[in-house]
Amino acid sequence: MKKSLTVITTIFLVLSLFQSAAAECTGFYIMRKKEHKRPELDAGLKYITEYNACCLGPDEKVIYLTFDAGYENGNVERIVDTLDKHNAKGTFFVLENIIRRNTALIIKMAEHGHTVANHSMCHKNMANMTLSECEAELYGLEKLYNELTGYTMAKLFRPPEGNFSRTLLDNVSKLGYKTVFWSFAYADWDNSKQPSPEYAIKLILDNTHNGEIILLHPTSETNADILDRLLTEWENTGFRFGSLTELL
Repeated sequence: MKKSLTVITTIFLVLSLFQSAAAECTGFYIMRKKEHKRPELDAGLKYITEYNACCLGPDEKVIYLTFDAGYENGNVERIVDTLDKHNAKGTFFVLENIIRRNTALIIKMAEHGHTVANHSMCHKNMANMTLSECEAELYGLEKLYNELTGYTMAKLFRPPEGNFSRTLLDNVSKLGYKTVFWSFAYADWDNSKQPSPEYAIKLILDNTHNGEIILLHPTSETNADILDRLLTEWENTGFRFGSLTELL
Protein backbone atom coordinates (compact mmCIF):
# COMPACT_ATOMS: atom_id res chain seq x y z
CA MET A 1 0.00 0.00 0.00
CA LYS A 2 2.80 2.35 0.95
CA LYS A 3 4.61 1.61 -2.33
CA SER A 4 1.43 2.34 -4.31
CA LEU A 5 1.03 5.68 -2.56
CA THR A 6 4.64 6.54 -3.37
CA VAL A 7 4.10 5.75 -7.05
CA ILE A 8 0.88 7.77 -7.15
CA THR A 9 2.60 10.71 -5.42
CA THR A 10 5.49 10.58 -7.91
CA ILE A 11 3.10 10.53 -10.88
CA PHE A 12 1.18 13.46 -9.39
CA LEU A 13 4.37 15.48 -8.94
CA VAL A 14 5.50 14.77 -12.51
CA LEU A 15 2.12 15.78 -13.91
CA SER A 16 2.12 18.92 -11.77
CA LEU A 17 5.55 19.90 -13.04
CA PHE A 18 4.50 19.24 -16.64
CA GLN A 19 1.33 21.31 -16.25
CA SER A 20 3.29 24.09 -14.58
CA ALA A 21 5.79 24.19 -17.47
CA ALA A 22 3.01 24.13 -20.04
CA ALA A 23 1.25 26.98 -18.25
CA GLU A 24 4.35 29.12 -18.75
CA CYS A 25 4.06 28.85 -22.54
CA THR A 26 1.81 31.20 -24.50
CA GLY A 27 1.27 31.21 -28.24
CA PHE A 28 1.32 34.72 -29.66
CA TYR A 29 -1.82 35.99 -31.36
CA ILE A 30 -3.36 39.32 -32.28
CA MET A 31 -6.91 40.14 -33.34
CA ARG A 32 -7.45 41.43 -36.86
CA LYS A 33 -9.69 44.44 -37.47
CA LYS A 34 -11.73 45.43 -40.49
CA GLU A 35 -11.38 48.55 -42.63
CA HIS A 36 -7.59 48.55 -42.34
CA LYS A 37 -7.65 49.53 -38.68
CA ARG A 38 -4.62 48.68 -36.62
CA PRO A 39 -5.02 45.44 -34.65
CA GLU A 40 -4.79 45.50 -30.88
CA LEU A 41 -3.16 43.14 -28.45
CA ASP A 42 -5.41 41.19 -26.14
CA ALA A 43 -5.33 42.75 -22.68
CA GLY A 44 -3.71 39.59 -21.38
CA LEU A 45 -0.72 40.00 -23.72
CA LYS A 46 0.03 43.69 -23.31
CA TYR A 47 2.74 42.83 -20.80
CA ILE A 48 5.08 41.96 -23.68
CA THR A 49 5.99 45.66 -23.94
CA GLU A 50 7.43 45.49 -20.43
CA TYR A 51 10.19 43.28 -21.88
CA ASN A 52 11.22 45.38 -24.90
CA ALA A 53 9.02 43.30 -27.22
CA CYS A 54 6.80 44.61 -30.01
CA CYS A 55 4.32 43.48 -32.64
CA LEU A 56 3.43 46.74 -34.36
CA GLY A 57 5.24 49.77 -35.75
CA PRO A 58 4.27 53.45 -35.61
CA ASP A 59 0.86 54.63 -36.83
CA GLU A 60 2.03 55.75 -40.24
CA LYS A 61 2.01 54.33 -43.76
CA VAL A 62 4.88 51.94 -43.26
CA ILE A 63 5.05 48.16 -43.59
CA TYR A 64 7.79 46.01 -42.07
CA LEU A 65 8.37 42.95 -44.24
CA THR A 66 9.53 40.00 -42.14
CA PHE A 67 10.24 36.41 -43.13
CA ASP A 68 10.88 33.32 -40.97
CA ALA A 69 13.38 31.24 -42.93
CA GLY A 70 14.54 27.84 -41.77
CA TYR A 71 15.56 26.37 -45.12
CA GLU A 72 15.72 27.12 -48.83
CA ASN A 73 13.57 25.40 -51.44
CA GLY A 74 14.09 27.86 -54.28
CA ASN A 75 11.42 30.29 -53.10
CA VAL A 76 13.54 32.15 -50.55
CA GLU A 77 15.90 33.48 -53.21
CA ARG A 78 12.89 34.39 -55.36
CA ILE A 79 11.61 36.46 -52.44
CA VAL A 80 14.97 38.21 -52.06
CA ASP A 81 15.12 39.00 -55.79
CA THR A 82 11.59 40.45 -55.74
CA LEU A 83 12.42 42.64 -52.75
CA ASP A 84 15.51 43.88 -54.59
CA LYS A 85 13.42 44.69 -57.67
CA HIS A 86 11.36 47.10 -55.54
CA ASN A 87 14.28 48.28 -53.42
CA ALA A 88 12.28 47.03 -50.44
CA LYS A 89 14.25 45.88 -47.43
CA GLY A 90 13.09 42.81 -45.52
CA THR A 91 14.05 41.17 -42.25
CA PHE A 92 14.85 37.46 -42.36
CA PHE A 93 14.66 35.58 -39.07
CA VAL A 94 16.90 32.62 -39.77
CA LEU A 95 17.96 29.29 -38.27
CA GLU A 96 21.26 27.43 -38.15
CA ASN A 97 20.24 25.14 -41.02
CA ILE A 98 19.85 27.82 -43.68
CA ILE A 99 23.00 29.65 -42.57
CA ARG A 100 25.09 26.48 -42.91
CA ARG A 101 23.48 25.03 -46.04
CA ASN A 102 22.79 28.26 -47.94
CA THR A 103 25.54 30.56 -46.79
CA ALA A 104 25.81 32.33 -50.16
CA LEU A 105 22.12 33.23 -50.02
CA ILE A 106 22.45 34.57 -46.47
CA ILE A 107 25.43 36.68 -47.56
CA LYS A 108 23.35 37.95 -50.48
CA MET A 109 20.64 39.08 -48.05
CA ALA A 110 23.15 41.06 -46.03
CA GLU A 111 24.96 42.51 -49.04
CA HIS A 112 21.67 43.68 -50.54
CA GLY A 113 20.74 45.59 -47.40
CA HIS A 114 18.27 43.17 -45.85
CA THR A 115 18.34 42.52 -42.12
CA VAL A 116 19.37 39.07 -40.95
CA ALA A 117 17.94 38.36 -37.50
CA ASN A 118 17.72 35.58 -34.94
CA HIS A 119 15.14 32.78 -34.98
CA SER A 120 17.28 30.52 -32.71
CA MET A 121 19.62 27.68 -33.59
CA CYS A 122 17.21 24.76 -33.83
CA HIS A 123 13.62 26.10 -33.72
CA LYS A 124 12.85 24.61 -30.30
CA ASN A 125 10.15 25.88 -27.98
CA MET A 126 12.19 28.25 -25.81
CA ALA A 127 9.42 29.36 -23.44
CA ASN A 128 10.81 27.46 -20.46
CA MET A 129 14.51 27.60 -21.21
CA THR A 130 16.95 28.93 -18.65
CA LEU A 131 18.99 32.04 -19.34
CA SER A 132 22.03 29.93 -20.20
CA GLU A 133 19.99 27.78 -22.59
CA CYS A 134 18.62 30.89 -24.30
CA GLU A 135 22.14 32.27 -24.52
CA ALA A 136 23.29 29.11 -26.32
CA GLU A 137 20.46 29.44 -28.84
CA LEU A 138 20.84 33.16 -29.56
CA TYR A 139 24.56 33.71 -29.16
CA GLY A 140 25.29 30.40 -30.86
CA LEU A 141 23.43 31.52 -33.95
CA GLU A 142 24.90 35.01 -34.08
CA LYS A 143 28.41 33.56 -33.68
CA LEU A 144 27.81 31.08 -36.51
CA TYR A 145 26.43 33.84 -38.71
CA ASN A 146 29.46 36.04 -38.09
CA GLU A 147 31.93 33.20 -38.68
CA LEU A 148 30.39 32.14 -41.99
CA THR A 149 29.45 35.54 -43.42
CA GLY A 150 31.64 38.13 -41.72
CA TYR A 151 28.54 40.16 -40.84
CA THR A 152 27.04 41.00 -37.44
CA MET A 153 23.53 39.73 -36.76
CA ALA A 154 20.86 42.27 -35.84
CA LYS A 155 19.73 42.12 -32.20
CA LEU A 156 16.22 41.11 -33.19
CA PHE A 157 14.61 37.83 -32.16
CA ARG A 158 11.41 36.02 -33.09
CA PRO A 159 10.41 33.03 -30.93
CA PRO A 160 9.98 29.78 -32.85
CA GLU A 161 6.29 29.29 -33.73
CA GLY A 162 5.48 32.35 -31.61
CA ASN A 163 5.76 30.36 -28.36
CA PHE A 164 6.91 32.49 -25.44
CA SER A 165 6.61 33.26 -21.75
CA ARG A 166 7.50 36.10 -19.42
CA THR A 167 10.66 34.18 -18.59
CA LEU A 168 11.68 33.96 -22.24
CA LEU A 169 10.97 37.64 -22.89
CA ASP A 170 13.02 38.56 -19.83
CA ASN A 171 15.90 36.30 -20.86
CA VAL A 172 15.93 37.64 -24.41
CA SER A 173 15.99 41.22 -23.13
CA LYS A 174 18.84 40.41 -20.73
CA LEU A 175 20.80 39.04 -23.69
CA GLY A 176 20.47 42.37 -25.46
CA TYR A 177 17.80 41.37 -27.98
CA LYS A 178 14.44 42.85 -28.89
CA THR A 179 11.66 40.30 -29.38
CA VAL A 180 9.56 40.98 -32.48
CA PHE A 181 6.21 39.32 -33.06
CA TRP A 182 3.83 40.41 -35.84
CA SER A 183 0.56 42.26 -36.48
CA PHE A 184 -0.46 40.10 -39.44
CA ALA A 185 0.24 36.50 -40.44
CA TYR A 186 -1.71 33.83 -42.25
CA ALA A 187 -1.56 30.08 -42.92
CA ASP A 188 1.23 30.01 -45.50
CA TRP A 189 3.74 27.61 -43.92
CA ASP A 190 2.47 24.23 -45.15
CA ASN A 191 4.01 23.64 -48.57
CA SER A 192 1.52 20.84 -49.26
CA LYS A 193 -1.49 23.08 -48.54
CA GLN A 194 -0.69 26.38 -50.19
CA PRO A 195 -3.48 28.95 -50.48
CA SER A 196 -4.35 30.20 -53.95
CA PRO A 197 -2.64 33.43 -55.04
CA GLU A 198 -6.01 35.18 -55.38
CA TYR A 199 -7.09 34.22 -51.88
CA ALA A 200 -3.75 35.21 -50.36
CA ILE A 201 -3.56 38.59 -52.10
CA LYS A 202 -7.10 39.53 -51.06
CA LEU A 203 -6.57 38.43 -47.46
CA ILE A 204 -3.28 40.30 -47.14
CA LEU A 205 -4.47 43.51 -48.80
CA ASP A 206 -7.75 43.53 -46.88
CA ASN A 207 -5.76 43.44 -43.64
CA THR A 208 -3.08 45.97 -44.53
CA HIS A 209 -2.70 48.63 -41.83
CA ASN A 210 -0.36 51.39 -40.68
CA GLY A 211 2.79 50.19 -38.97
CA GLU A 212 2.16 46.61 -40.01
CA ILE A 213 4.73 43.97 -39.15
CA ILE A 214 3.82 41.23 -41.58
CA LEU A 215 5.07 37.69 -41.12
CA LEU A 216 5.49 35.67 -44.30
CA HIS A 217 7.21 32.33 -44.78
CA PRO A 218 9.57 32.68 -47.74
CA THR A 219 9.47 28.95 -48.50
CA SER A 220 5.83 29.44 -49.57
CA GLU A 221 5.37 29.16 -53.33
CA THR A 222 2.27 31.34 -53.09
CA ASN A 223 4.20 34.09 -51.33
CA ALA A 224 6.98 33.95 -53.91
CA ASP A 225 4.40 34.15 -56.70
CA ILE A 226 2.43 37.10 -55.30
CA LEU A 227 5.09 39.26 -53.64
CA ASP A 228 5.73 41.41 -56.72
CA ARG A 229 2.02 42.22 -57.00
CA LEU A 230 1.73 42.91 -53.29
CA LEU A 231 4.67 45.29 -53.23
CA THR A 232 3.30 47.13 -56.26
CA GLU A 233 -0.15 47.49 -54.64
CA TRP A 234 1.36 48.79 -51.40
CA GLU A 235 3.58 51.25 -53.25
CA ASN A 236 0.60 52.51 -55.25
CA THR A 237 -1.32 53.22 -52.04
CA GLY A 238 1.52 55.22 -50.50
CA PHE A 239 3.17 52.72 -48.18
CA ARG A 240 6.90 52.63 -47.64
CA PHE A 241 8.84 49.56 -46.55
CA GLY A 242 10.65 50.13 -43.28
CA SER A 243 13.50 48.26 -41.67
CA LEU A 244 12.87 46.66 -38.29
CA THR A 245 16.13 48.20 -37.12
CA GLU A 246 14.14 51.45 -36.91
CA LEU A 247 12.38 49.95 -33.89
CA LEU A 248 15.56 49.14 -31.97
